[in-house]
Amino acid sequence: MSIGIAPPATVSQPDASRSLWSDAWRRLGRNHVAIASGGFLLLVCALAALSPWLPFLRDPTLQDLGLGATPPSWAHWFGTDDLGRDALARVLWGGRISMLVGLVGTAVSLLVGVTWGAIAGYAGGAVDEAMMRVVDVLYSLPYIFLVILLLVLFGHSIVLLFVALGLVQWLTMARIVRGQVLSLKRQTFVEAARALGASDGAIILRHLVPNTLGPVIVYTTLTVPAVILQEAFLSFLGLGVQPPASSWGTLVADGSRVLAIFPWLVIFPGLALSMTLLAFNFLGDGLRDALDPQDRRDVS
Repeated sequence: MSIGIAPPATVSQPDASRSLWSDAWRRLGRNHVAIASGGFLLLVCALAALSPWLPFLRDPTLQDLGLGATPPSWAHWFGTDDLGRDALARVLWGGRISMLVGLVGTAVSLLVGVTWGAIAGYAGGAVDEAMMRVVDVLYSLPYIFLVILLLVLFGHSIVLLFVALGLVQWLTMARIVRGQVLSLKRQTFVEAARALGASDGAIILRHLVPNTLGPVIVYTTLTVPAVILQEAFLSFLGLGVQPPASSWGTLVADGSRVLAIFPWLVIFPGLALSMTLLAFNFLGDGLRDALDPQDRRDVS
């Protein structure tokens, strides 16, 4: 009597032809919290960007002193402030400034941090040592006080606010990129590019920086909420966005003065700020897991 032996079960292996990016996208698609957070952020950005043209939105500067501060109602979903201005309109318009500060400040930190870290890591030796000691010295300084000092010395310009917040956020980005470049610059593809006559600048821009995009993207999603929170803190102190413009930070600061009487003036901008920061962090966690090269598994 013959006994049939079942063939060994095949183990699903990752498709070697599938790139890290397509594989990461598949893994990210399975993280429902990160996808929901990304959708929420897109909705917030769309509402903030289109707020001047939304038909249901009132003019955020239109005052009605006779109406004064009223709680949320069908006519004013987020209520009104003590000058009769619609709180929903002010929250959405404030979101324009807050998101713009976060995105532009992060772009500045990306430009400086990626450039600094890539040059330091590729150059190595004394150049790397000197550049990273500069980073260490700046790390030891209370960066928020540097921003306050810049704003006090050079005025409360919103452009200066963008630049100042970006210039204190690039230090960690520089360290991340430097570490990646140090591990990549001895790889075969870099040696091949150098043998073909590529210049140092071309190697950095075309070969090294693109291969650091995974960690850079993840840290970018965590830098945006950090910049938004710092702007809110500065605006709360009166050093950030100046009237008549407003951000979520200025709205919270204004509402805190009448918190006991009109709590909705703090609740709604505070919720918008906290939910946006939370969504950015959830999205960053999802991207970190999706782009982890040690976790490439078949998700098809």
